[in-house]
Parts: sequence; C-alpha cells; structure tokens
Amino acid sequence: MVQIIISSSGPGSLAEWVLMELQGEIEARYSTGLAGNLLGDLHYTTEGVPVLIVGHHILYGKIIHLEKPFAVLVKQTAAEQDCDEPGTRYLVTALIRNKILFKTRPKPIITSVPKKV
Repeated sequence: MVQIIISSSGPGSLAEWVLMELQGEIEARYSTGLAGNLLGDLHYTTEGVPVLIVGHHILYGKIIHLEKPFAVLVKQTAAEQDCDEPGTRYLVTALIRNKILFKTRPKPIITSVPKKV
C-alpha cells in the first residue's frame, strides 16, 4: 500500500491565495514567457469590484467563492526532510477559497482625446 503524507505547519500558518481566471490568451512580448514577470496591476473599487490593468487595457471582474477550496502543496522528498522514513511527503502551504473571474473583453484606456481641427 502506498501512503501519501500530507501535513501543514500549524492551524494558523496557512496563507490564503486567490485564483485569477482570465478569458482568452495572454502572450509575452518576448519569447521569455510569463513566469516571474509582472502581468499587471490589480486594484479594487470602493464597491469591492476587482480591476486589472494590463498595459493600456483595463478589465473588470467579480469575486466568486469556490464550493471546494484548493490546497497548494509543496512536494518534499526524504532527502529534503532529513529523516530516515522513505517516501514523499506533501506540505500544505496555502489555501485557495476564492477566485477572481475576468470574463469580459479588455477595454482600452484612453487618457485624452484630441480635438478636431
């Protein structure tokens, strides 16, 4: 029988993450990819509506509570744990209970419109 051990550091030490869901496709300007790069700025209006600013575009979203939360796991092998027990352990580092859904198309941000001559 295979045993998978899942543990956490303690009851009050778990971080709370938020999942962001975007419709469509995001492409990096260069071929380096998106990992480790800044995507945009996330703000909230006074009413609590999430607003994502990506370049010269703005997206409005809504917060959705997930029925079943996700757990963020980090895999630890026996060598990383400094113990004699063989096998792999998983450490729960965060929980995801909410997601922000951006389902509309981005709108361009226009700061000033030139007057007709």
